[in-house]
Amino acid sequence: SKMYILVTSTDEEEGAFSVNDEDGNKVLYIFQEEDDATRYGMMLEDEDYPDMSVLEIDEDIIMQVCEINDYKYTVITPNDIIIPPKQGTFT
Repeated sequence: SKMYILVTSTDEEEGAFSVNDEDGNKVLYIFQEEDDATRYGMMLEDEDYPDMSVLEIDEDIIMQVCEINDYKYTVITPNDIIIPPKQGTFT
């Protein structure tokens, strides 16, 4: 099935948007719904993050990539309410 991640492609930084958990590990946000990803990207831009693009990905592929690289991830469902952190991290 299709899922969505946020990516930035400015000159200074590029990559997938992730946040740091309490232990300092990077956690990739994977959205079930494109609208939620788009809305979150706009919220990030309001917090002076670089411009965000929504990238459609295949669920199986992104899970494999995360496991191979030992990345943590969280799946954002339409029921989740998430608020942008003040300072993001790009992996």
